Amino acid sequence: MENLTLLKIKLSVLWIINGVAGYRCTAYFESGVIESIKAGEWAAFQTPAAMLFVTLQWLIPFFMAFLVLTLKDKTNRWTNIIFGIVFTVLNIVHLILHFTIPAIFTVHQVLIVGSTVVFTALIAWYAWKWK
Repeated sequence: MENLTLLKIKLSVLWIINGVAGYRCTAYFESGVIESIKAGEWAAFQTPAAMLFVTLQWLIPFFMAFLVLTLKDKTNRWTNIIFGIVFTVLNIVHLILHFTIPAIFTVHQVLIVGSTVVFTALIAWYAWKWK
């Protein structure tokens, strides 16, 4: 059986990597996006609810990285299973959006979003195997 401390470190690092990758995947880094935001073309994505959702999707992984190292084992395991599955589903939806919206389809964005699917699936898997 794997050392529990090592497992917690793996989970914490996976959450951090997911948070960083999620930040890098924001469309604001793409060429021409700032100009289209200024032109009002992104108004539908800039509602308070949408901005809150995006902010939470970015901050929760960092919060989870801390919780992995501090929660009691049983709570820790189930929190990682639940959030790992939820974030895997959200990342899959995000990946599908990149394939279906030509304006946001770039190979590097698909690679980043695809990797977040793998990271969060690994989190759920490691937590599920946790005895």
